[in-house]
Amino acid sequence: MPLNLRLGVLIIALVLAVVVIRILHKGRIPVKYSLLWGLGVLILLFLAIFPNALIKIANLVGFQTVSNMVIGVLLVILFFITMSLTVIVSAQKRKITLLVQEISLLKSEIKK
Repeated sequence: MPLNLRLGVLIIALVLAVVVIRILHKGRIPVKYSLLWGLGVLILLFLAIFPNALIKIANLVGFQTVSNMVIGVLLVILFFITMSLTVIVSAQKRKITLLVQEISLLKSEIKK
């Protein structure tokens, strides 16, 4: 991996770390989600420091090129993010439905 690409990955990882810390500090995301982003930052830092590890992993898994492996890994990550967000949205929808029902019951009791 060329030096300028390694520096670019390092800068992106550091900027991402700062953004995640600021968003967490403001309370806009829970700690459990910031841990996932922190893991992503650590992976980027690892790849910037040890660029040959990516080549070795690609060869070990059986990908022809590193770029194919990166695209494949990103697609898998996007799949899991989509699934987890779907689960979260579904749970929120159930909670909202229950809250609306409770509010309706309370309103009907108040009118009596």
